[in-house]
Amino acid sequence: MSQQDGDGHYARPGQETRSSCLQWVSLGVSSPGTHTHTRSPCVCVRARLSWLIAPPGSGIPGKKCGTIILIAEELGNCRDVATLQFCANKLDKKDFFGKSDPFMVFYRSNEDGTFTICHKTEVVRNTLNPVWQAFAIPVRALCNGDYDRAIKVEVYDWDRDGSHDFIGEFTTSYRELARGQSQFNVYEVTLLSFAVESDHTFLDYIRGGTQINFTVAIDFTASNGNPSQSTSLHYLSPYQLNAYAMALKAVGEIIQDYDSDKMFPALGFGAKIPPDGRVSHEFPLNGDAANPACSGIEGVLEAYHRSLRSVQLYGPTNFAPVVNHVARSAAAVLDGSQYFVLLIITDGVISDMAQTKEAIVNAAKLPMSIIIVGVGQAEFDAMVELDGDDIRISSRGKVAERDIVQFVPFRDYVDGGGSPVLSMARLAKDVLAEIPDQFISYMKARGIKPQPAPPSPDPPGSPVPPQP
Repeated sequence: MSQQDGDGHYARPGQETRSSCLQWVSLGVSSPGTHTHTRSPCVCVRARLSWLIAPPGSGIPGKKCGTIILIAEELGNCRDVATLQFCANKLDKKDFFGKSDPFMVFYRSNEDGTFTICHKTEVVRNTLNPVWQAFAIPVRALCNGDYDRAIKVEVYDWDRDGSHDFIGEFTTSYRELARGQSQFNVYEVTLLSFAVESDHTFLDYIRGGTQINFTVAIDFTASNGNPSQSTSLHYLSPYQLNAYAMALKAVGEIIQDYDSDKMFPALGFGAKIPPDGRVSHEFPLNGDAANPACSGIEGVLEAYHRSLRSVQLYGPTNFAPVVNHVARSAAAVLDGSQYFVLLIITDGVISDMAQTKEAIVNAAKLPMSIIIVGVGQAEFDAMVELDGDDIRISSRGKVAERDIVQFVPFRDYVDGGGSPVLSMARLAKDVLAEIPDQFISYMKARGIKPQPAPPSPDPPGSPVPPQP
């Protein structure tokens, strides 16, 4: 779908935005089938993408709504994944005592004439006639959906000290590569194979009926400070939301649109709970252990506020119980019909690191993702380790099957000033950025394909087909 900017220009096909909202400008309709292309918009509509794929007839509760028909097309080349394999013959000898250790670097050209690295092959040791392994790359990463955009390829001889020796380069395009086997004979590099297939997207599964189940877990440890004092991260001000409530609202209001029943389990950990004052790391905020679900994000906030008045903040900061709580639910539904997202909001250093790592490694096999938002000024080194972007986490010698954790520090979005609304929108965007890829990684690993989307209802005024 192309998106229009403020000057009426459209994004290039293949350019994706990560904004949670889309905007349309209606230019007016003079009569059916005749559009008046004026520069002055008569209607401007902003909508979340999730609203567009909501079930038919789900309007605004309690209000009589009209109907707007939107016809959208998802560009096929934004979903394609190309698989390529190259070899080379008689490359230059660069090593004094051996031959060469060649590898290839692929660059996508940008509109300003610069180039961005989009792929590096492995190094093939001590040869002038390398055959590199086949690799898969999204077409949008290779050429941004523009089949004629230049793709630059450089060949280097690998050196241990990082001062790799340049062997040669050539320029091609996606369209040229798609023709199949060909030789770039200046540097004796040959394309051995080329194949392309269309990947399923996150929205394909959502349209096919996959439900996102959202669970919240809130840190009630004493390190947050006394909730009755303004210095506390849990302080209930009559004038503004505290950091916990702001983070919950920013993330929850986006993800709730992908959950049909809007019932969200909400848990607390690290507090002494009534009536006996025992420490719990998995207590329901609504007080109902049999059904900890709250109605909507507002229901979660209300339960959170009630819990602050009834529990005693204590400790330690243990994540494993709430991770395992959601994992048990995810383990019961492995067919792709449901996917589980756990949001943990915490203020400090984790106390059960070994147990949490084990719980995450086990959960990585399940349809589940974990979001951690760190509030306050503590050091969050352990959270960065759990995030696993640089080094996949492991436990007892077993490496996590997938990266399922995303961590963001809340302070990065509130300490810079500016609009609070925009800051929370940035927080939600960054927190949720990895969910679609994590979701797809589970479905692909299990070979689960999306169900067909239900047929769209006939728009109002359509002729009724004759009865058989």
